[in-house]
Formats: sequence, C-alpha cells, structure tokens
Amino acid sequence: MEVITFLFILTSVVIILTPGQDMIIVMSRSIAQGQKAGIMTAFGVSIGLMGHTVLTTLGLGALLLASEWLFNIIKYIGAAYLIYLGYQLLISKEHKLAMKDMPKVSYKKMFMQGAISNISNPKITIFYFSYLPQFIVPNAGSEALQLFILGTTFAVITFFLKSPIGFLAGMLSSWIKARPMVLNYIHKTSGLILVGLGLKLAFSERS
Repeated sequence: MEVITFLFILTSVVIILTPGQDMIIVMSRSIAQGQKAGIMTAFGVSIGLMGHTVLTTLGLGALLLASEWLFNIIKYIGAAYLIYLGYQLLISKEHKLAMKDMPKVSYKKMFMQGAISNISNPKITIFYFSYLPQFIVPNAGSEALQLFILGTTFAVITFFLKSPIGFLAGMLSSWIKARPMVLNYIHKTSGLILVGLGLKLAFSERS
C-alpha cells in the first residue's frame, strides 16, 4: 500500500506541475493583483478539483463517458469561460492593473474564477474517473471512500504546489508592472493561451 501511495503522489506531482489552463490562470491573476490573488485562485482551482472528486465518487464520470450531449454541454460551458478569461486579458490595459489593496469581493472573484474554470472542464472529471481507480487498493475498504480520499489528496497537493507558484509570480509583479511592455506581453500571451485552450476544449473529443 505504501508503494501505491508513493506512486500516486509522485505521478500527481508531475501531472499538477504540467503547464495548463489552471497554471496560466493562477500566474496571470497573481501578476495582475499580487500574491494573495494567486493564492486565492489556486485555492479556487483546488476546490474545483474537490467538485470533480465528489462527481467521480458519485459516478458522474461514467455518465459523462456514456452521455454525448451532457459531455458537450459541460464542455462548451468550460470552453466559453476560458475564452472569456483570455479575452479579458487580451483587452486589458496597463493602467487598470495598478497594484492596490483589493476589496474582499475581488479576492472572492479570483477564487470563483479558479473554481469555475476547473469544475467546468468535463475532461478533468473523466481524467479523475480514469486516473484515480488505478490507485484503489483491493480489499482495503469502500472503493467510493478510497476514491474520495485520493481525489481530496490530489486537490490538496494541487493547492500546495500551485500556491507557491502564484506567490512567486506575485512577488515579481512589482518588477513586471514597472515595465509596461513586459506586462503587456505576459497578458497578451496568457490571453492567447487561454483562448487557445478554450478552443481546443471546444473542439476536443472524448478520450
């Protein structure tokens, strides 16, 4: 069991650190509004993963695999949201991103964006449904409970890996903001990547 746990943690770390939409969102929000925004966004992403954990535990992953229309509905919602976030970065102006103390509602918005971006991607649920069962230990108790624990562990690891990345990006935000061309390049690049990820999700097929 210890070997299976080690393999799960190791492979999870590799998967989490692979650049993707969650990483881009965490870093771009941190650069735009500071360390706390990055940490809150990472927290939102992790809560989104908890949503996938619950859905997987309840068996929605199997339903998404079986139902073409349900998969497509959730897929297009997630794609539209990613494209919207990317568009917001593409049209952003440097003077709108001046560093200042943000009201709590803005941090809540950062949290919600991280959570919605993650939970609205049905491929993550399917990934959970295909990935987590590989680490279920036979005759070690309820499989549903094991799935829930594995999914929760993945979400916690995600937070503890993505939060420092967001924090470090936030530490560099003052240096970046003092150089408008760098800030403009980062936001335009991040925006294009998010739009690209949204389009990729929209046109992707179930694996």
